Amino acid sequence: MKKFLISSFGAVLLFQAATAQQGQKMVADKIVAKVGDKIVLKSDIESALVDMQQQALQGQPLPPNATCSAIEQIIAQKILVLQAERDSLPISESDVDGRIESQIRWAEQRYGSREKMTEVTGYTIYQLRERFRDAIRESMLAKAMRDKIVNSVKVTPTEVKSNFEKIPKDSLPFYESELEIGQLILLPKASREMDKYAIDRLLDLKKKVENKEGDFSTYASLYSEDPGVKENGGVYTLNRNDKNWDADFLSASFRLKEGEMSSPVKSQFGYHLIKMNKRAGDNVVVQHILIKPNVVSSDIAASIAKLDTIRTNILAGKMNFGEAVAKYSDEPMAKFNGGMLQNPQTGSTFLTVDQLDDPSTKDIVMMLDSLKPGGVSKPMQFEDEQGRKGLRLVYLKTRTEPHRENLQDDYSRIQARTLQEKQAVALSKWLVDKIPTFYVHVEPEYRECGNISKWMANTVATR
Repeated sequence: MKKFLISSFGAVLLFQAATAQQGQKMVADKIVAKVGDKIVLKSDIESALVDMQQQALQGQPLPPNATCSAIEQIIAQKILVLQAERDSLPISESDVDGRIESQIRWAEQRYGSREKMTEVTGYTIYQLRERFRDAIRESMLAKAMRDKIVNSVKVTPTEVKSNFEKIPKDSLPFYESELEIGQLILLPKASREMDKYAIDRLLDLKKKVENKEGDFSTYASLYSEDPGVKENGGVYTLNRNDKNWDADFLSASFRLKEGEMSSPVKSQFGYHLIKMNKRAGDNVVVQHILIKPNVVSSDIAASIAKLDTIRTNILAGKMNFGEAVAKYSDEPMAKFNGGMLQNPQTGSTFLTVDQLDDPSTKDIVMMLDSLKPGGVSKPMQFEDEQGRKGLRLVYLKTRTEPHRENLQDDYSRIQARTLQEKQAVALSKWLVDKIPTFYVHVEPEYRECGNISKWMANTVATR
């Protein structure tokens, strides 16, 4: 088995959405396998199959017997989780919370908006957080255990070369033209006058709440510029260690007592009036009103001028693009990725043009023909996923021509593939050795699946 199921959140959402869109009724679920104290449901297999079908649409071949592959992956994940629990591998609740929020943002982007996601899947944000918490915790434990098993596996240049040479020349992968693209983002700052106007509006609302002229929830629904306010009234559950929230917003929230309102708090999104609804250890429930200071044409012009200067310095060789990103970019992830866009399937920096179909990157495609490798675009306006006005420079690092895989141009790919295959062998061997130490029961209809048959035979032989 070359791929093991690590996250079920997206797959279950896709399965739920597909069923809803087709107007089908959910069939009665049933247990098809037991692994230790954990069960495998038929719906788990269906969800995994939906995930495989989505990957097939993105170019990853569907396994010959997808149903067998799905249940084998799920059982393998359960074994990894059980061993991780035996070994007491550390997974913190804050890490789980962070992964949940990341998956929710992925789902929102996939469906276009939070409202559409709720409509299609039938789950609110709160239901998603609770429904998938155990599944995501298991996926993180499985990954931690898998990493422990395979991280010591290495490949040599000789193994990479042998891996490449074992593939017939007419079967070598063909790669379309690929690009490495970076962006340096500036978010124009509002003037002091606009900042003051936003602060004054929030102070006025705070005074009205204190004077009982209106309640906080009503003002949140009427005036907050948080896109999620239509669904949740501006109410959020926060964890003290969740790094996905703006640090200033999180810090201000935890300084409040129950029932207390903050003074206006500045974050990367604007100014907030925060009310503490409930505290429970490292978790709090807060409600907020967001007012975004207006960015006017003079603010945008100032940012364009700044980007023009940065671009001139890059082209003159006074700094490279990565240095400019590190020094000037307002994009939170820039310090980790150097401003380079990443392939969502592989995590690499190589992209095809059709992978630039996200609303926030579509306009980049329009100007690629005018850029040569090493070139930097003039400042471009765009709107990010939070609806903020932004400006960016686009950097075209490389552009490859369509070609058949070869060692010179594609060594890193071949190396990664060789390592992945060697790790899969190590993991399969570990499973064969480890599964007999756990209770495993599989319903008869799945026992003829290749790996399950081997696992069960080995289990019987060792008892």
